[in-house]
Amino acid sequence: MGTPNGRWHWDGGFRPGLGWIQAGYGIDLGTANTVVAGVDGTLLLNEPSVMAVRADGDRKGQLVAVGGAAKALVGRTPIGMTTVRPLEDGVITDLQTARSFIVAILKRVKRQPWQVLPPQAVIGVPWGATELEKRALIEAVEEAGVGHVDLVPEPIAGALGSGLNPLETRARMVVDVGGGTAEVTAFCFGGILAARSCRTAGDEMTMALHQYLRVEHKMLVGELGAENLKMQLSRNGSGPHSLTAEGRDLASDRARTQELSVDELDAALRPVTDSIIQTLASCLQDMPAQAVADVMQDGVLVFGGGSLVGGFGHRLEEAFGFAVHQAERPLTCVAEGAAMCLRRPEIIKAFG
Repeated sequence: MGTPNGRWHWDGGFRPGLGWIQAGYGIDLGTANTVVAGVDGTLLLNEPSVMAVRADGDRKGQLVAVGGAAKALVGRTPIGMTTVRPLEDGVITDLQTARSFIVAILKRVKRQPWQVLPPQAVIGVPWGATELEKRALIEAVEEAGVGHVDLVPEPIAGALGSGLNPLETRARMVVDVGGGTAEVTAFCFGGILAARSCRTAGDEMTMALHQYLRVEHKMLVGELGAENLKMQLSRNGSGPHSLTAEGRDLASDRARTQELSVDELDAALRPVTDSIIQTLASCLQDMPAQAVADVMQDGVLVFGGGSLVGGFGHRLEEAFGFAVHQAERPLTCVAEGAAMCLRRPEIIKAFG
C-alpha cells in the first residue's frame, strides 16, 4: 500500500501530514497471565489467561467471560459452563480455543479511530517450544486479525524488557519462571550459549500446596485458594509469619480455616522449586568458561511470577553460585521487551 508522503509510523492508521501509521504490540501469552504492551512500552492489558465458555447445548463453546471475570469463576462455574485455559505450558493446545481467547483479549486493547491497518505483533514464546507449537501460535494470532507476527524467545524478550542488551559481546544469564515453564538461558552477541527448559513451574507450585493441605491437614481447598496462598507467599517479604487457608474439612465435610506458617508452606513448595532449580542449574555444564566468568561478575537476572515465591531466589543463588537479581518488573518485562523488538528488528533477526 502506498503512502501519501512515503512515511510509515508505529501507531495504527492514517493521519494527514503523517501518512500511514502502523500499530504494533508486544504480547506475552502466558499460561497464567496474558500481557500486552504498546510499542512505546505502555502496558495496554494484563489479564489472567482464562476463559469461561458454555459447556453444553446449542451454544456449546460460546464465550461467556474472559480474563479476570473468567478466573473469578474457577471452581464456582454454574451448571452448563466451564472455565478453560487456552494455553498449557506456555503453548497452544487447541487452536480454536486459543483463537477465541486472543480475539477477545485484543478487542480489549484500546485503539484510536485512525487505527485502521491490521496491527503487527511480536510475541514471546518459551525457548523450548517446538516448531509445531510456534506455528500454531502464529496461526491463531493471525486468524485473530494481526497482520504480521514475529516470535522471540521469552528469556530474550524479558532480558530486553529489563534493560539488558542481547546483542552485546558479554555473556548474560536469565531465569524465567512462569506458570507453565521454567527456563534458564545464557546468551551473547545475538546467539544462545546454553539453555535448559522444564515444564514444571508455577502451576506445579500451586498444585503442591493443594496436595499438601489435603494430605497433611485433611483439608480441601479450591484451585484459587491454593493459588492465593502462593501469591501471598510471593508478596510476604517481611509480612506476617502465618497465613490462613479456607476450605472444606475432609472428615466432617464442614467449612474450616487453617493457620499455616510461612516456613511450613515454603517447605511444602521445596520439592517443586528444588526440581526446577536442579534442571536449570544443569545449564552451567554447557556454558563456555569465559561466559561463566561474565555471569559470576554480573549475576543472574530472574523474572516471571514463579520467581517471586519466597526463598526461590536464595535457593537459586545457592545452586548456581552466582548473585541473583530480581527484575524490576518481573510480571510484565517479557511483553515490554517484545514490544521493544518492533523498533529493534535486529533482535528478531538474531533470535526469531
